[in-house]
Amino acid sequence: MKNIINTGSAPAAIGPYSQGVSYGDLVMTSGQLPLDPTTMAFPAGGIKEQTRQSLLNVKAVLEEAGASLDTVLKTTCFLAKMEDFAAFNEVYSEFFGSTGAPARSCIQAGKLPKEALVEIEAIAYVK
Repeated sequence: MKNIINTGSAPAAIGPYSQGVSYGDLVMTSGQLPLDPTTMAFPAGGIKEQTRQSLLNVKAVLEEAGASLDTVLKTTCFLAKMEDFAAFNEVYSEFFGSTGAPARSCIQAGKLPKEALVEIEAIAYVK
C-alpha cells in the first residue's frame, strides 16, 4: 500500500507533491531543496551549506518513514553549477562516506527552484 510521508522536520512541499512516498519497504523522497524547515530560507553560505541542509532534509523524510541514510540505495543530485561538484562531494561524503556509498547520479540542472544551488532525492528501504 502506498503511504504518503509528511514531517515538520523537513520543508513543506511548495507544489503538488509529497515530501516522500513509501510502498512496502521502499521509500522515495521528493527532491529536497536546501530550505530550513523552520524559516523556509536557504542557509547562509554557498554550496557546502546548501548541500548539508538538503541532506538533512532527506534524512528527516527518510526517518519519518522508518528508513535512514544507512539504508539509501540511490540518490539523484542536481547541481546548479558543475563547478560546485568537488565542494558538494566533500559534504556528501560526510553523510555517506566514501566506501559503501549509495548508487548516485549527479547532473547539472538548467535551473533549480528558488535559485537553489542543489537539490537531492533518495530511494531507500526500511530494515
